[in-house]
Amino acid sequence: MRFNRMLLSTTLVIVALVVQVTVLARLQLPGAVPDLMLLTVLGLAFVYGNTSGALIGFGAGLLADLAPPADHAAGRYALVLCVIGYLAGLAKPENGQLRSATAPMVAVVAAAIGSTLLYAGVGALVGDTAARHVGIGNLLFTSALYDLLLAPFVVPAIMWLARRAENDPLADSQSGNNGADVASGWLASGTGLRIGSQRGGLRVKAARSRAARAGRIKGVKRL
Repeated sequence: MRFNRMLLSTTLVIVALVVQVTVLARLQLPGAVPDLMLLTVLGLAFVYGNTSGALIGFGAGLLADLAPPADHAAGRYALVLCVIGYLAGLAKPENGQLRSATAPMVAVVAAAIGSTLLYAGVGALVGDTAARHVGIGNLLFTSALYDLLLAPFVVPAIMWLARRAENDPLADSQSGNNGADVASGWLASGTGLRIGSQRGGLRVKAARSRAARAGRIKGVKRL
């Protein structure tokens, strides 16, 4: 990943983790806890694609695994967010912008349910049966509900920041985005070179027409 992507992703993941641990986890809501880390990974994956989404998801999950008050095996949440980030990146729009809110909302619900099931499944493999005591059905419903309510305030902002990072003039705009990158689109449409060439052509045509008119007027006077 490019440096601006790494810097922005790291900053957003750390901020999301701090807010989730210090604020959301202390709300004592029934069922699951709103997963701000998941929404952050989704927003970045929608812009950066599946490879970057998987890497960002793995790093974010590993950070959450190691941050207190984590009570599960390290690497468990990293695996979950890695898979979610990769799958969300496959749904990346060609221009990095979502035209409708339906697709991302469906993706948020699917990611919330999928991450809960995957987390519980990995926990069952390592002998963690906490999800059974809470109730997997209750966790699925509350996680999807909380993430869906929080998504309109988080995912668009994350995507906007990611696109702004891609529009950085100092960034390498030809790093393999197949021409659909927002930065390359900005460079193609924002230079004004095409407009300048059109203005130059109009000036040349105007000069030629004035010269032709002057020649005709002189011919008439001579006659």
